[in-house]
Amino acid sequence: MTTPPYLLRLRRAGDAAAVRRVLDDVLPDFAHVFPADKTAPILVKPNGNANMNALTGNTTDLRLLVALLGHLRDAGYTNVTVGEGTNSGFYRNKIGVMERLRLNAAAERFGYAAIDLNQAEGLPVPFENGVTALVARPALEAALVINLPKLKTHFEAGMSVCLKNLMGCLVGQENKKKTHQSLAANIVNLNLALRPALHIVDALVAMEGLGPTRGTPLRLDALVFGENPYLIDLACARLAGFPADKVRPLAEARRRGLASPDMDAFLDGLALPLLAGRPLAPPVAGPLATFIHHPKRQKYFLAIRNTPFFTWLAGTDWFGALLFKTGLRQDVFCRDELRLDALTLDAAACDDCGACRRFCPAGLDPKAVAASGDRSQCLACLYCLLVCPRRALTFHGEPGYLTEQLRQYDALVRELDGRQAHWQGEV
Repeated sequence: MTTPPYLLRLRRAGDAAAVRRVLDDVLPDFAHVFPADKTAPILVKPNGNANMNALTGNTTDLRLLVALLGHLRDAGYTNVTVGEGTNSGFYRNKIGVMERLRLNAAAERFGYAAIDLNQAEGLPVPFENGVTALVARPALEAALVINLPKLKTHFEAGMSVCLKNLMGCLVGQENKKKTHQSLAANIVNLNLALRPALHIVDALVAMEGLGPTRGTPLRLDALVFGENPYLIDLACARLAGFPADKVRPLAEARRRGLASPDMDAFLDGLALPLLAGRPLAPPVAGPLATFIHHPKRQKYFLAIRNTPFFTWLAGTDWFGALLFKTGLRQDVFCRDELRLDALTLDAAACDDCGACRRFCPAGLDPKAVAASGDRSQCLACLYCLLVCPRRALTFHGEPGYLTEQLRQYDALVRELDGRQAHWQGEV
């Protein structure tokens, strides 16, 4: 029997327990990428682009991260770090996205570290036109980098999957700015420098429409595993029904021969399904953002945006709100922190549908936790609160930044449990 030229796996998982079962079943197929030395440094790179909960389709689902860290712990790996360098606006506003997303709490649960790659020591990597950018040393020197991208549309790149997710390995705002000088080419340059050996795409809840932050969450219950980011991104374009030539980093990789015809031929033989049963809605920005971010004009906007005056102006609340309203900014940089005192259960409202249990990354019964008040094993991620279709859980404390998320996504996230994916065809 001829060995297939590439290794790619697509699996279904609808809850935290299923995610762990899938990882335990699939990861032995990739045993050759794991270091033999159990003390070797492993970096896990989720998507923590913004402080929006994963159930909005924006960031890596804690159900995947917790399952992976549990798998690594049970395999005996002791030197695992969760690392992310969130986008420039949150970094500039000194907003702790890793804490808000509970990435640090997930790591601590297994005795692992969590680090902000924006603050890490950097090593130089060549970009286009003689530019050099600094990439976090822990990412470059890890024995294994495991990339956990989110499947989502992206108004600048077309789609954000494996290739785009590595931008979070750049150190600080100044180095992230350099990427945008030649976005697609520098994303490919970054992947050539880092070369993660394992990618697990989080398509449990994906995002369509105006991604990466203002799109619509879409429950797909899918995980994609592979070694080659160009192959995986080509596969994800097919799974999403998105034209691969509209994904700018993929188009650049195709130009360089990195996304090759033999990859297309391999994927042709897999009969990959449309995960949503239809193509994902494309990322259509407003007229002003579309005009400014066109590749032929974006360099002029970047020249203005990167001036000290514009950086100061963009940091003011009133101008930030204007940028958000016009679509030139996708994020709201709310500095108000959340304080969770308790979650209580409204027994009359609860019909025991099980949504909270299916979405809890820690595998808990949130209904029982709320009734007992014992949150010692709780990650405080609030997935249960957000997904409950009957609003049977009540938040006590200061909602802080959660208020803006609820304004944008409350109704959409509460519909997720009732919108199960129906795709067929695991590979």
